[in-house]
Amino acid sequence: MFGRIGILMGGISSEREISLKSGNAVLNSLKNQGLDVVVFDIKENNSKKIEELLKNSGINLAFIALHGKFGEDGAIQKILEKLKIPYTGSKVRASKLAMDKVSSRSIFKKNKLPIPEFMVFYKNKFKRNVLKKISEFPVVVKPSNGGSSIGVSFVMRKENLNQAIDIAFNYDEKIIIEKYIKGRELTVGIFEENSLPVIEIVPKSSFFDYNAKYQKGVTEYIVPAQLPEDISSRVQVVGLKAHKALGCCGFSRVDMILNEDNVPMVLEVNTIPGLTETSLLPKAAQIKGIGFNELCLRMLKSSYKPR
Repeated sequence: MFGRIGILMGGISSEREISLKSGNAVLNSLKNQGLDVVVFDIKENNSKKIEELLKNSGINLAFIALHGKFGEDGAIQKILEKLKIPYTGSKVRASKLAMDKVSSRSIFKKNKLPIPEFMVFYKNKFKRNVLKKISEFPVVVKPSNGGSSIGVSFVMRKENLNQAIDIAFNYDEKIIIEKYIKGRELTVGIFEENSLPVIEIVPKSSFFDYNAKYQKGVTEYIVPAQLPEDISSRVQVVGLKAHKALGCCGFSRVDMILNEDNVPMVLEVNTIPGLTETSLLPKAAQIKGIGFNELCLRMLKSSYKPR
């Protein structure tokens, strides 16, 4: 039905290890279903070399399990489109917009979706004296491009702000400093243009940082989130609107904070969320009776649908 499927994983971003886990989970699922699968562990971002590699590979379809830069930002999608190879997930423009927090938040704002207040800073124009404008703490400092909370700092006091900024600039030339929103961490998976059940994320530490995401036993996931039906529906509606506002298709995962007034504040849209059997999108799909094997298969089928 699909011909030869190429699973693209690994990549050059700081999320490489997470991508390898996602890719191997998908590989095992598709092989167990008797499909013809070949793996590509992407270890560089040389577009010409990768284009040549994929062109000569004989694959008929690409399953993208790459996270972060040169995977989730539209770059690999652009190569696949040039080669006319169908692929899973969102297209070039939506991928690029979702990866860039500044660009995506501009779109959310235009679509009247609630987002935290934030400021943007550029490395080549940055001057420390502008930090005098920031007087309310805590704040969150994060690279504009990236995922898995890599390079993100939760800053409780002003004296720690400079260090957090330096860390963020190590990962991107453009960073944001946003107002910390006190509330409940929620995520909504989008699959086949419908919202999946809401998941609540309860880290045992103060914040949902990289360790909380990937270290076993330090975060509890409540699936589905224990929310009143009207609030849960509101969160799902906002999640789907964020997905559509960026032009995403097929699947994504929308991260939000439900503030103390029960307003879901959109943080970001992940166009290629984690895809292990214990990742959040598959957990939410499971509640709807969609097992991991079926999820992967339907993602493949969606690559042929008009976008």
